[in-house]
Amino acid sequence: MDLRQMRYFLAIAEAGSITRAAEHLGVAQPALSLHVKTMEEALETQLLIRSKSGVTPTEAGRLLMQRARTILDDLARTEDDIRTLDADPMGEVRIGLPGTISNIIALPLIAAARDRYPRIRLNITEAMSGFIADWLEDGQVDLAVLYEPSRPPGIASHQLLEEELVVLWSAQTEAPEIISLADMLDVPLILPSGPHGLRALVEQAFVTLGNRPKVVMEIDSYANIKRLVAAGYGGSILPLHSVLPETLDGTLVISRIAAPGLKRGAWLAHPAGRPATRAKEAVLELTVEVVKALLESGTWAGAQRSTRPVKRPRS
Repeated sequence: MDLRQMRYFLAIAEAGSITRAAEHLGVAQPALSLHVKTMEEALETQLLIRSKSGVTPTEAGRLLMQRARTILDDLARTEDDIRTLDADPMGEVRIGLPGTISNIIALPLIAAARDRYPRIRLNITEAMSGFIADWLEDGQVDLAVLYEPSRPPGIASHQLLEEELVVLWSAQTEAPEIISLADMLDVPLILPSGPHGLRALVEQAFVTLGNRPKVVMEIDSYANIKRLVAAGYGGSILPLHSVLPETLDGTLVISRIAAPGLKRGAWLAHPAGRPATRAKEAVLELTVEVVKALLESGTWAGAQRSTRPVKRPRS
């Protein structure tokens, strides 16, 4: 195998289609198919399962994807280090963010990066925290903000902040200013599904009371949860910052949760088992700075900064 074959294979596997990969790479589709065939013959194993809807990597193909990303990333890092030894960091940095966090930090982070590091190109992807953790482990993103500390070997994480969770109700509800979780055992709740970190946190809080939340609907979209609560289908528990606009315009009302309250953390995670490019190191530090500024300005409502030290990736 050579580097070009690895790049082509990775593009095909990530696109899920030889046709889409050909359009993205600007390479003829028959040429890409021939590259895959040559690789499979050389490795004596099938790498892709072909179907009418596209291609799916086999177990061997998934392994090649992971190793190819590592090799190509290391090559890019080496090239970047040499080119930018005496210059500003440059290159692409891929960041995975949960949707609610992206709404707060994506624009400030992009603006700060363009101002301080104009040669760095940010690629920001949004998804649920669990999906982002998988992408980070697979090498599809370079940095990620997660709602729980990353546990796989080779991934380091440190806590950026803790944010307050509140109970939200429709505007027609006479909501108490403060409510205990014990008083919510019979409240119908609309929550994200099981894989979502917020759901696990809420479930655990109720388990400590010897019970479980009364979940009447599951939906993995904060926007739709808020719409359903506003329409009177039940209450919910979400971060304060995510419901602040609706409380200000009167669409929703909130109750604070009685002491000690309910909080969740946000962690900045990155690979720790191999060297990082100067661009990734720069964006890691810049992300911490941007979050700190958002907390100090009060933009991130209901959140407070963690005092735990930042661990830099090894270079």
